[in-house]
Amino acid sequence: MSGKVTKVSGPLVVAEGLSDANVSDVVRVGKQRLIGEILNMTGDSASIQVYEETSGLGPGASVETTGYPLSVELGPGMLDGIYDGIQRPLTEIRKMTGATISRGVDVPALNREKLWEFVPTVAVGDKVIAGDIIGTVQETTAILHKIMVPVGVSGTVGSIQAGSFTVLDTVCLVKGDNGENHRLTLMQKWPVRKSRPYIKKYVPTRPLCSGQRVIDTLFPLAKGGTAAVPGPFGSGKTVVQHQLAKWSDVDVVVYIGCGERGNEMTDVLMEFPELKDPRNGEPLMKRTVLIANTSDMPVAAREASIYTGITIAEYFRDMGYDVAVIADSTSRWAEALREMSGRLEEMPGEEGYPAYLASRLAQFYERAGVVECLGAEDRRGTLTAIGAVSPPGGDTSEPVSQATMRIVKVFWGLDSGLAYARHFPAINWLTSYSLYVDGLKKWYDSELGVKFMQNREKTMGILQEEASLQEIVKLVGQDALSLGDRLTLETAKMIREDFLQQNAFVDVDSYSSYERQSILLQMILDYDALCRKAMEQGAQLNKLFAIPAREQIGRAKHVPENEYKETYKRIAEDMKTRISEIAAGGEEL
Repeated sequence: MSGKVTKVSGPLVVAEGLSDANVSDVVRVGKQRLIGEILNMTGDSASIQVYEETSGLGPGASVETTGYPLSVELGPGMLDGIYDGIQRPLTEIRKMTGATISRGVDVPALNREKLWEFVPTVAVGDKVIAGDIIGTVQETTAILHKIMVPVGVSGTVGSIQAGSFTVLDTVCLVKGDNGENHRLTLMQKWPVRKSRPYIKKYVPTRPLCSGQRVIDTLFPLAKGGTAAVPGPFGSGKTVVQHQLAKWSDVDVVVYIGCGERGNEMTDVLMEFPELKDPRNGEPLMKRTVLIANTSDMPVAAREASIYTGITIAEYFRDMGYDVAVIADSTSRWAEALREMSGRLEEMPGEEGYPAYLASRLAQFYERAGVVECLGAEDRRGTLTAIGAVSPPGGDTSEPVSQATMRIVKVFWGLDSGLAYARHFPAINWLTSYSLYVDGLKKWYDSELGVKFMQNREKTMGILQEEASLQEIVKLVGQDALSLGDRLTLETAKMIREDFLQQNAFVDVDSYSSYERQSILLQMILDYDALCRKAMEQGAQLNKLFAIPAREQIGRAKHVPENEYKETYKRIAEDMKTRISEIAAGGEEL
């Protein structure tokens, strides 16, 4: 089916003569066969979103429809790969065209020539249904790729063979219940705008360990949960996203660079191959899929990149893995929606964004969750969605931030004041929140002890009390405060500088295990409790502040991983001894 272009307006192309086409069909436009997608139909006229630069395209150019919706190829070869917003492999394109992407270039997402070693897990005569695992491929040293029966296929295994195959070779023949034969390959396709099915969705009950103390202790994110990282320019959104991608205890990471600056994506591409996975010592890229659609690439492809990324993530989730999707940033994606909506002459909503902005955001985030995967085997997978939001001037009252806050359960509000004070991660503990705390309490109590959550509540109380006291200090000075209030300020300072603040560029401080976080926080709160007890016995506050353990606690986060338990124990014992001596009127410091 082919038609003719009648209008070109930036990435929007209008074509007539496509009466047999459907909304969401992929089309090829012009002599260069630019990739596009039909947004809406009016009679035989189609409005097409073109994912490539349209300069030079004019009325009369031909438009051919493929008859298929925008889909991704799912199979071995995705990990350790770098794609653009519509799943074109950038590494392969670079080999063909050089440093710049030629328009209309058509390269398959998965390598058609590479051989993969397939190991069957079912035998001839076995009954299989959609989602069942028929075999495995060791895709990388970190991930075992599980080959699943595609959705809509069920029956009896007629033949299956082990050996080396390309993604297009038939590895299994399934005789359907209706007598139809299904040839299964290592690859399957799935339309990106349709979420992959599952049996059941569960309430998240396990935390995602990110190694970032302010996140894990104060504002935890559950595996299968949703989170937003809003903040103004320069507040460290990308650093937080990179840290989550590097250290989160998930099996697979899908990182979507959506509309942000190219140098930020370059940092990811340069860093990740050098980074070692803390769980197995392998390069992090071995379990990562990168989707690069930076600000200098076509605007329309940003809109597709979000869906491409989360569809790939759902595929790995269906294998039973824990997957994290990190989108940087959803504001740039929303701006692409706004541009296309304007060109379609739709009625604008607040600040020019389309009226359906909130529902589109919800469609993205609701694809996260803890699910029981398709198939006869009991298999659970999780998909965690984390989106950065870039509100102009840091104003979170704008539409994208407000719509996101209504959807997600975790809000890590970044603060430019903290960032300028070199406090990273610059997550403001007074404006951030997590709605997963109550649901995760059972896990924390069983794994870390009841005291962990009690200490979290104490810590939040001290930080909130400090905020109130700072207002008084501004008016009358710190000397006007009671001794107890001055101790509260000192303890809050220790929590902020010695616990919450982390250095992403210092290996030992970049990641902190739950156990280490628990012990370090306990030591700071013990200092506060011991000092209060000593003050009741008449101890002088300046002497309590001057004990060596106070400085040692500040340096404790830089103690190597294999030494911290002994070091923390020694500091705690020394602190207890010194404070007891001061309380008893002993050694003068």
